[in-house]
Amino acid sequence: MADILVVEDEDNIAIALDFLLSRDGHSHRRIATGSGAVSEIRASRPDVVLLDVMLPDVSGYQIVQDVRADPALKDVRVLMMTARGSAAERRKGLALGADGFIAKPFELSELREELARLLAGPC
Repeated sequence: MADILVVEDEDNIAIALDFLLSRDGHSHRRIATGSGAVSEIRASRPDVVLLDVMLPDVSGYQIVQDVRADPALKDVRVLMMTARGSAAERRKGLALGADGFIAKPFELSELREELARLLAGPC
């Protein structure tokens, strides 16, 4: 299965993600703030980053820009998650380089489908 980095500050969301990812056999770890996210992505090269847009210190949009600016991270898939699920927010995330975008709250089946799509091949 996949190696997944979760960048999420809300404990209840992180607990749900832990349950789903563990049940599906993925290895995963969590960072609760954005400040160390890019360095962790560089160090561990996860298959997928589940990235919250609204973090307490650094915007998820800034993180996805930083990841996409690093050629060594071109194969890392980024799935953005936000409580602000407007079409404009989605367009912004995708324009900055996210491979997918889902609105919270989401169904676990929706997240599972997005992960399967991202892990299946090039986006």
